[in-house]
Amino acid sequence: MPRNDIRPIIKLKSTAGTGYTYVTRKNRRNDPDRIVMKKYDPVVRKHVDFREEK
Repeated sequence: MPRNDIRPIIKLKSTAGTGYTYVTRKNRRNDPDRIVMKKYDPVVRKHVDFREEK
């Protein structure tokens, strides 16, 4: 079974419009839809939602 099949690498992009991104992996079985996480954006210096992009 290939490594990228179950846990692909994804980018989380800030919804604040700063263009800041995090790179992580996600489990496709547990989270088949696009994920949204609240993380710290150092450009605006506060926690904002980060949405998954390809």
